[in-house]
Amino acid sequence: MGTNRFVLVYHRSPFAEILDDQGNRQWVDHKSPNGIIPTLRNLFHEEHSGTWISWLENLTGEPAEDERTTISSPSPFTLRRLPLTKDQISSFYHVTSKESFWPILHSFPGLFSIDNSDWATFEEVNRSFARAACEEAAPGAIIWIHDYNLWLTPALIREQRPDVKIAFFHHTPFPSNDVFSILPWRDDILDSLLCCDLVGFHVPRYANNFARNAINLRGVEGGEAVPVADKFRRLGSALAEPTVVPWLDHQGRRIHIQASPVGTSPELIRQLMDSEEVRQMSGQIAEQHAGRKLILSASRVDYTKGNEEMLLAYERLLEQHPQWHGEVELFLACVAAASGMRIYEDIQRSVEEIVGRINGRFGRIDWTPVRLSTRRTPYDEMVAWFSQADVCWITPLRDGLNLVAKEYVVAREGQTGVLVLSEFTGTSVELEDALLTNPYSHHSMDLAITTALNMPEEEQRRRMNAMAQVVEEFTVQHWAAQQLGTLRSL
Repeated sequence: MGTNRFVLVYHRSPFAEILDDQGNRQWVDHKSPNGIIPTLRNLFHEEHSGTWISWLENLTGEPAEDERTTISSPSPFTLRRLPLTKDQISSFYHVTSKESFWPILHSFPGLFSIDNSDWATFEEVNRSFARAACEEAAPGAIIWIHDYNLWLTPALIREQRPDVKIAFFHHTPFPSNDVFSILPWRDDILDSLLCCDLVGFHVPRYANNFARNAINLRGVEGGEAVPVADKFRRLGSALAEPTVVPWLDHQGRRIHIQASPVGTSPELIRQLMDSEEVRQMSGQIAEQHAGRKLILSASRVDYTKGNEEMLLAYERLLEQHPQWHGEVELFLACVAAASGMRIYEDIQRSVEEIVGRINGRFGRIDWTPVRLSTRRTPYDEMVAWFSQADVCWITPLRDGLNLVAKEYVVAREGQTGVLVLSEFTGTSVELEDALLTNPYSHHSMDLAITTALNMPEEEQRRRMNAMAQVVEEFTVQHWAAQQLGTLRSL
C-alpha cells in the first residue's frame, strides 16, 4: 500500500523521453498533439502527492522491474513506468485493442474477428497496471483510469483495494447493446467497469449505451433518466439524447455515470497564433491560396474517419459545379498509419488514388484541386492552417469526440469560417451552429459543402461566435474538473 492520494493510470507517458548530447535524460512534450496530457499533468498541481502510471517499452525482452522516477514539472509527482516487451505492446495495444475492440467501439462489426485478439496477454498487461496502482495508492485514494485498453484494470484493483475510489473515462464511443454483445468478453468488461465509482463518457449517447448494456446483459438496476445538461443537443441528430441515466446499482454498490466531453485549450492555441513562427506560416498559406477558398480537413488513415467519402464528395462538387474550378482548394492532412495493418494500408492506397484522380481530372497548370499530406503535421503548423481555412471539413463515419473541430473554432474566433461536421462525431451534440452532415448520404454531403462555400459572411460570423462561446466555456480544464469533482463529491 502506497502513500499517494491520487493515482492516474494512462498507457501514454506524461512526457517523451530523450537523451541530450551528454547522454542525460530529458523530458519533453510529445510531438503528436494531445491536449489531454498537459491537462492531466496539471492535475498534480492540486495534489500534494501523486503517481502517473504508463508503460515503458522493454527493449531487452528480459524481465525488468518497474521504473519509478520523479517528474518535477509542473509540480513534483512520481512517474511509474511498466516495462512491456515489444510483443506485449503489439498484442495488447496494436492487435487486441486496435484490431479487435476498435471496430466494435466504432460500430463496424463486420471488421471484428476473434482471431485478432490475445485475451491472455490483454489480461496480463491489465494486471500489471492494476498491481502498480494498488502499490502506489494510499488508503482511500482516488485512482483515475483512462480508456478501453485498460478495461479490466478496475476489477483487478477492486479485488485488492476495496478502500479506494475508482474512476474510468472512455475517450472513444461506447456502442449499442447489439454491437457490444459481439465481444466474447463482454461480461468481463462490464463487470470490471461496474467496479468503478464513476464511469465517464464524452456525451450522453455513449453513457446511455453503457447503461443499457449493463442493464440488459448484467441485470443491474438503473436510475431514472434525467434531462441532459443544457450544453448538449437533445433532438434532431444522430447522437442527440434528451435524457441520460445518472447511475447504476450493482451488488450493493452505486456506479455514477458522468457525460462531459473533453475540451481544447483555447489559451494555448491563441499563444501559438501570436507566435512569430505561426504568423510566418499563416502568411505563407494565405499567399499560396490568395483569391481561392481554402478547405481544410485533418484526420488520420482509419476506416472510421470517412476520408474516402469526403474526397468523393469533393469530386462531385467539381463535377457538378464547374464554377468552382480554380476557385477552391482542399488541403487534406491525413496521417498515415504506422502499424502495418493491411486494412489501413488499403485505405491509404485508396485515398491516394482518389486524390490522384481528382487532380488528374480537374487540375490545371496554375491550380491543384487537392493537396494531400500523410506526414504528421506539427501542431503549430496545424494551427496556422486552422487560422487560414475558410471551411473546416470534418466528416468521420464515427468519432468519439473530435478535437480538431474545436481547435478550428478557437483559431477562427471573431472571424468568418464554416465548420462542416459529421453528426456521428461526439462534438456534434455540443456545436449546434456547425453545419451538420450525414457522411453516409451523398445528398447530405453535397448540400453541406455547397452551403458552406456559399454561406454569407454575416451568417458565418454568427455561427462561429456561437460555437466559440461553447468552446471557451467547456475547455479541457473544465472537463477534468467536472470528472474529478463528481468523484470527490460522492
